[in-house]
Amino acid sequence: MPSELRKLGADAVFVQADVRKEQEVAALVDHAVSRFGRLDVAVNNAGTEGEPGLIVDQTADTYAATFQTNVLGTLLSMKHELRVMTTQKQGCIINISSTYGHEGAAYASVYAASKHAVEGLTKSAALEVAASGVRVNAVAPGPTNTAMLDRFTGTPDNKAKLAGSVPLGRIGKPADIAAAVMFLASQANDFITGHILTVDGGKTAG
Repeated sequence: MPSELRKLGADAVFVQADVRKEQEVAALVDHAVSRFGRLDVAVNNAGTEGEPGLIVDQTADTYAATFQTNVLGTLLSMKHELRVMTTQKQGCIINISSTYGHEGAAYASVYAASKHAVEGLTKSAALEVAASGVRVNAVAPGPTNTAMLDRFTGTPDNKAKLAGSVPLGRIGKPADIAAAVMFLASQANDFITGHILTVDGGKTAG
């Protein structure tokens, strides 16, 4: 366990798994339950931007590569997380979507479609398991300072222009997204389910 986690009194374990492979996802969830005794919160964050470009240049392969991680990975993760949480009669799942999950995106059609699917899965699962006491929500980040954003924007100049288009005047930080996840995970917010929490500095407010 890393020393910084020891200082915080946290207990963590790393398990490698491919979210596109159901057997590995099931084993990951089972390992977590074996190690910690239960599963209270799950954050499904694995994702890829795929191959940005014109829709006429997309192929069955680029579609599959994006959807297998972003959509199938989310579906399989929720399937096995819910297997545990519904038995417990308690738990919280938070999927990571994108503002592109509820708006169009030129040159990112397949990615946007995959995130629309994530939001549909989130709302549908929330309705299916609400009576069990399990909550399912999603966080939809706007432009956030990650390696994926660097690949999307291509150059520092493009990235700066994007930051200028955000009403709050900056690109989001990973900590901004983490704070939104913590908000949804809190038991103080246990009346929130089926919700997509947009965290984008006001970019989609207009």
